[in-house]
Amino acid sequence: MSDRELQRVDFLKAAGLADAGRAPLPGDASTRRYERLTTPQGASLMLMDQAPAAESQPCDPSWSPERRRAEGWNAVARLSAGRIEAFAAVAAHLRSLGLSAPEIIAVDAAAGLAVLEDFGDDLFARVIEAGEPEAPLYLAAVEALATLHEAATPEVLTGAAGDWPLLAYDETALQGGADLFIEWLPRLDPALDFGGGAVAEWRAAWAPVVARGAAGAGVMAHRDYHAENLIRLPGRGPASVGMIDFQDAVRAHPSWDLHSLLQDARRDVPPEIEARALAHYFDLRPQIDRAAFQQDYAGLAALNEARILGVFARLIVRDGKPRYRAFMPRMWAHLNANLDKPGLEGVRAWFDRHVPVERRG
Repeated sequence: MSDRELQRVDFLKAAGLADAGRAPLPGDASTRRYERLTTPQGASLMLMDQAPAAESQPCDPSWSPERRRAEGWNAVARLSAGRIEAFAAVAAHLRSLGLSAPEIIAVDAAAGLAVLEDFGDDLFARVIEAGEPEAPLYLAAVEALATLHEAATPEVLTGAAGDWPLLAYDETALQGGADLFIEWLPRLDPALDFGGGAVAEWRAAWAPVVARGAAGAGVMAHRDYHAENLIRLPGRGPASVGMIDFQDAVRAHPSWDLHSLLQDARRDVPPEIEARALAHYFDLRPQIDRAAFQQDYAGLAALNEARILGVFARLIVRDGKPRYRAFMPRMWAHLNANLDKPGLEGVRAWFDRHVPVERRG
């Protein structure tokens, strides 16, 4: 038995769950893993396992941009490093607003282990595949976001594992994410070559988008808000959208979770549903300047799509996970469409100079 398995066994024993059945769930792109627990009485729970040693340190709020870049990726852009403490604190905030986040049954933050309420398997993506109409699910997801965005956003959250700073998705994080594209795409596609001049042009082209995104970072963003991380919970009224995997939450521009939801990397969202969902969001938050918001939505969506293309390239090249190549054409399609939107003329010109159309797909 490995040392980590011994930790899991001891934790479950301390939580009164030594006799629970354990069934591992499929992994994702992270260092985190889950098991479904079944008690002798038939209750179902989730074991969340995020070993702190598997990640570098979270970002310290006092670190300068230079220090963050020196400390590595988590300090630049991931910020929370996926910590259990972050999950517990974000869950408490969501639940305080009447939204559905899993209840924390037991937690050992130092070990990176928690037992959570089990929301079941009705992921939006799966129930849509089974024939559930898409529009009501997406509109419910937008309603949950509007509730979150209308609420005050504390700089420090408090949960079952203590306090946690909710850091801003700022200029360093936004540009650091975009830079994954120029770092990793040439390693996947050797026909691309971004020299020093191209890198400087890249950052200059994105600068207005980054500045607007950082200036608008005023709400809590789940940051991985899409149909594979949302669970249908019928009978809960306004809390019918179960949220999971929000441990990387930050203060960000309110468009961030919207474009993650509506320009999904993993499934096609019909354009008419995207338009209807955005209109619903604006109806719920009528004080918003729609034209300015839509410009930011397109700009930050494009930046995120470049970031995700870089992440996928890294997963393929560095981590030996070729299945992520199948998601790249969808991200290219979203990015190409956004490059035609107002405010992205400089970014589009960069792509026209350095990434021929035939290499964008």
